[in-house]
Amino acid sequence: MLNYYKMLKVSQDASRAEIRSAYRRLARRKHPDVNDEAGASREFTQIAKAYRVLSNPKDRAEYDKQLLHKKFSSRDTIFSSDNPHARRMRQMAYERRYNAIIDRMIEDERREAMALQKVILPVVALFVSTAFASGLRPQFWSDSNALGRIVLLTLFVVGLLHLIKRLQAGFERYTYAPQDIHDSILQEMAEENRPYSRPTAIAFLVGGIVVSIAIGFLIHSIFELASGRVLRDLFPGALSLELIFYPPIVVLMVDLMHSFATRFER
Repeated sequence: MLNYYKMLKVSQDASRAEIRSAYRRLARRKHPDVNDEAGASREFTQIAKAYRVLSNPKDRAEYDKQLLHKKFSSRDTIFSSDNPHARRMRQMAYERRYNAIIDRMIEDERREAMALQKVILPVVALFVSTAFASGLRPQFWSDSNALGRIVLLTLFVVGLLHLIKRLQAGFERYTYAPQDIHDSILQEMAEENRPYSRPTAIAFLVGGIVVSIAIGFLIHSIFELASGRVLRDLFPGALSLELIFYPPIVVLMVDLMHSFATRFER
């Protein structure tokens, strides 16, 4: 029976991220597209199978059960015998191993979900705040005194840096640069671990902002037609460069509230 852990050079307690990293490292060397040595194709097939098994919690638990059974049956000890107590001990070992794998997979999924939220929430907040800023056109900067402008400028700078940091983390985690793809194995890994190309992500962001501004114009027109002077009295400002201040500030506030809520839930 092949030991997939030894094949991928990871421990039996390795996390899914560690298994994925080990697979990527070995697959780069053994893929037939980049390695023409004899037996490389067979080794790559075995590595791919090992990764498929160990990256699936149910398959991994079943595989670990087989490993334990092989380990017990290959030793002439009381623990490997067929008496009820030995069977009970083996069953407990199986269940403990299975529960450990499931707990680790759940923790990995929780971390992945948190990482995804840290990208999705700022982007959604950016689009929504851009739409409302272009629609309502507030004039907080124009109507503020020196102290108020200092506060707004400080919040804008902090929010902009925060937004850039979040977007950069999202690009590094979920996108790949097409010019870095030279062969099929790199393409397969990029599509599996980073599903979007960077030009696609940039086009999505730019397109989302443009659409948000268009929606803002539509909102402004609808409210202006429906309420007439009321909207102009509440938000008399025209579309101006000062509106770029507000989306980063909103993104910062939304992220702070989300971070606070997450810590409170824990």
